[in-house]
Amino acid sequence: MSDELCFLSAATLRDKISKKEVSPVEVMSAVLARAERLQPVLNCFITLVPEMAIDGARRAEEAVMKGETLGLLHGIPFAAKDLVNTSGVRTTFGSLHHDDNVPKEDAVSAARMKAAGAILFGKTTTPEFGHKALTDAPLFGRTRNAWSANHTSGGSSGGAAVAVAAGIGPIGIATDGGGSTRIPASANGMVGLKQSNGVIPHSQVADAFGNYTYVTPMTRDVMDTALMLQAMAGPHPSDPWSIGTVPQDYVGAARAEGDLKGRRILYSATLGNRMVAKEVRAAFERALGKLRELGAELVELTETLPDMEPIWKVINHTTWRARFDELIRREDNRVSPSLVRQVAMAESWTGADYQRAMFQRTDLFRTMQRLFEEFDYLVTPTLSRTALPIDQDLFEPIAIDGVEIGELRRNWFPYTMPFNITGHPALTLCNGYDAASLPIGLHIVGRFRDEASVLRAAALYEASESWLDRRPSL
Repeated sequence: MSDELCFLSAATLRDKISKKEVSPVEVMSAVLARAERLQPVLNCFITLVPEMAIDGARRAEEAVMKGETLGLLHGIPFAAKDLVNTSGVRTTFGSLHHDDNVPKEDAVSAARMKAAGAILFGKTTTPEFGHKALTDAPLFGRTRNAWSANHTSGGSSGGAAVAVAAGIGPIGIATDGGGSTRIPASANGMVGLKQSNGVIPHSQVADAFGNYTYVTPMTRDVMDTALMLQAMAGPHPSDPWSIGTVPQDYVGAARAEGDLKGRRILYSATLGNRMVAKEVRAAFERALGKLRELGAELVELTETLPDMEPIWKVINHTTWRARFDELIRREDNRVSPSLVRQVAMAESWTGADYQRAMFQRTDLFRTMQRLFEEFDYLVTPTLSRTALPIDQDLFEPIAIDGVEIGELRRNWFPYTMPFNITGHPALTLCNGYDAASLPIGLHIVGRFRDEASVLRAAALYEASESWLDRRPSL
């Protein structure tokens, strides 16, 4: 029964806890036992806090028994990516330089999860400072895919995706700076949302005004994503993008009711990408058929969008240089070689280069705004192929259908980076599996600050499929 508890959704647990059908202590005990059993295989946690978690679960149970008003996520276990500050709990950023760092206060996202009644039980793995789409670091080693020990978890929120996929907690906080939630969510068959800029306040980002990174939900289904978004959304003084935002009814939007009649979907299998795996393309075409059956009108994108990878790289790598160059130059430097190499790429870029990239960011935003005047959604694959081999190097070329096609970032996830830059909401959910039983992801992008519409389309698509019935064989 304990493993069955671990695979119940947050929405189901919320209902059962409120009805006293299961206790928060029972749920947390099951999650912690599963974490202890699977951590040596998956390596998806940097830190676990079982005593703190059980104490929180006991307090949650007492509140239920006393008939107190319960929060939106009362008694639900959650983990947080180790880039997200958690009060009193070690937060390492995946770095040897911060291996004993213990924040004194929570990030806004973590504080709001706790205020909604959720209980923190651990910190999930991330490459150092979330710098790549593979989850490994000198501090903890390598995180494996939940579906195959021979494949990467993706990154940089690899630990968050693997933990949720493996039933080690129903939900987790992730982050996304170029696809870091959606890449591992797709590679592990999970739901990963990158919301619009400011919808969930980012209280830790160094450049709040030029921000392109997001603190996000990681879940197994669309309704749980909506619950997390409802808990974390809303304005906060620390994030200028968030000021004046008004949360929508995300939970109501995530109910799979009605259809997509009258909705227009723009779609692209490539989005300028050179090559897409045959099985990914087949799953994508099948998903388009499902969306058409739901009543949507589908139109293929013929306009060529700007190549976003060089734009993203200038913005991102100059940010990293400003943040990490001094640390790298220290005599005791123990920074990951792959991060050092990327910071070095920015040495020749000037302030004018950065500003030109920001001009291009504006141009792309306005292009998307123009497209969304005519269309409700843009739909693409999430990744050009399923999870990469476990020993894939960030700088080595990847292969698709046996053909070597070029470096990882440009060729594996060109679909995700543009929407970190423009700020539009983008969600991935499972739309099939390849012959090796590795998950495939469908990417749904919506109008700026209209997360509710994206959740609705995703929920309707999710209800038309049966992928939620599948679990990784661990």
